[in-house]
Amino acid sequence: MTVLDVDIRGRAGSFEIETAFQAGAGVTALFGPSGAGKSTLLKMIAGTARPQSGRIIAGGRTLFNSATSTNLPPEKRGIGFVFQDARLFPHLSVRKNLTYARWAGRRRASRAFDEVVSLLGLDDRLDAAPTTLSGGERQRVAIGRALLADPALLLMDEPLSSLDRARRSEILPYLETIRTEAGIPILYVSHETSEVARLADTVVLIENGRVTDSGPTAAILARLGLAAGSDPAEAGVILEGHVTNVDSAYHTAVIALGDDRIELTGNGFAPGMTVRLRVLAGDVAIANAPHDGLSIRNQLAATVDEIRRDGAYAMVALTLGGQRLLARITAKSSDQLALHPGERVYALLKAVSVEMARLEPLSS
Repeated sequence: MTVLDVDIRGRAGSFEIETAFQAGAGVTALFGPSGAGKSTLLKMIAGTARPQSGRIIAGGRTLFNSATSTNLPPEKRGIGFVFQDARLFPHLSVRKNLTYARWAGRRRASRAFDEVVSLLGLDDRLDAAPTTLSGGERQRVAIGRALLADPALLLMDEPLSSLDRARRSEILPYLETIRTEAGIPILYVSHETSEVARLADTVVLIENGRVTDSGPTAAILARLGLAAGSDPAEAGVILEGHVTNVDSAYHTAVIALGDDRIELTGNGFAPGMTVRLRVLAGDVAIANAPHDGLSIRNQLAATVDEIRRDGAYAMVALTLGGQRLLARITAKSSDQLALHPGERVYALLKAVSVEMARLEPLSS
């Protein structure tokens, strides 16, 4: 079901936006390099920047339509906005920052205050001043403020970009909870593959102010041209499967990927649970045959689909259980293995090297 329909053209300085996409429920990531126009597009949806032509429809409400001269002001659009920096009022407590947007906009209190506070783990920080909060806590307050304004749509403009890796790891679980429990569509701007892999249901790829591709997260991030983008260290894919077995003694779980199985380390698994895994290309090795006596427990039969060389390296796309896997190896190794499309090989993958992009609870 489409909850957001955007088809607009506009300009920010000398930069042109010509973008059309639709988004459904869940998290839709606007993904692309810095300077691609993602933040400008978000401002046009929010109403703080005006397109030259086109339409923006959210939840059946027309927010902008040049043909009918419709252009709702930001406060009438029912949109929550979370910026790169928290933008809290330093003279107000956490409690008053949380309720400010609701008070200023005279919004109806359809979402319980205590529910949002608990959702974001802010119960013991309500009387604190913003200056005493960590960066992750400040962003959680900013997210809570946006949710308490009872938005029909939540826009998040790189909300983790100002945080270090430790603070990002702290706040990501809260964003996952919001995605599951907030019950509103979310547009999430990022150029970080790891964030998109973990949070997004759908990806809209934006370059130079235009949409170049869109679709389910796993499918978009699996495309070789995107996955091998400007940072080879970030090249990777998303694999989706379900838990078939858990070994609590060793803190491992077996994940079914079609007819294939992969063993992972970690906690929180339960049989039947669905998972989304992010596998970096640099963590995948290739062999012509399985090998005994290795500490690498995952040796998965795969087929070479495509090989793309880049100087001293080769990016090899493999088909595994109907899904795509990427391996970044040296060009010399590719030649010595005599790899070619259609060849049957084995993908070697350490259980400890797989990132848990998403863990979905069992359906009740």
